Amino acid sequence: MPDSLAAVVLAAGFSRRFGSDKLLHRVTLCGHAMPLLALSLLPWLDVFEKVYVVVRKDATIDAIKTALGEEKSARLFRVVCIEAEQGLAASLACGVRANADAAGWLIGLADMPFVPSNAIAGVKDALLAGAPLAAPIRNGRLGHPVGFSSYYREELLDLQGDRGARHILERDEVVKVEAESEGIFSDIDMPFDLLEL
Repeated sequence: MPDSLAAVVLAAGFSRRFGSDKLLHRVTLCGHAMPLLALSLLPWLDVFEKVYVVVRKDATIDAIKTALGEEKSARLFRVVCIEAEQGLAASLACGVRANADAAGWLIGLADMPFVPSNAIAGVKDALLAGAPLAAPIRNGRLGHPVGFSSYYREELLDLQGDRGARHILERDEVVKVEAESEGIFSDIDMPFDLLEL
């Protein structure tokens, strides 16, 4: 039975602070050498049968699919966001629009290779149990991924700018899923962030 929730990983950024396309940058983590985006997708593929990857119109995920292998790559679906230059909100709206009939959406970021699969599964389970919003928490701080029920469909589709949906999480009650890992906070913005890997 297909998932009633859609897994959406946002990968349509321009890596301006990094200086090159960081998502294709080859890194090694736990003995796996592959592009950063492929590493970030592995825990998602542990939890979801299908994962939707939102990319710029000029981007390809062929290298990612090659790195992940045939079985995993067959479960990745490319969503092109032609408005990617407008910011994070446009990418998020594209991912929701591509799965508009879903019961909800788990939204992740493509530059976060440390997010553990149990954090993703915990947020998924919270939404399936009826939470309108869900996110992992550690030491009182919310992390990623974040989950939205279908109640927020129209608001997510109308998002604009580079702020994403943080204002929704700040405004409404979020079901908090305890996380054991700081990986729910760790992203790769600058080349020196790769030292963590």
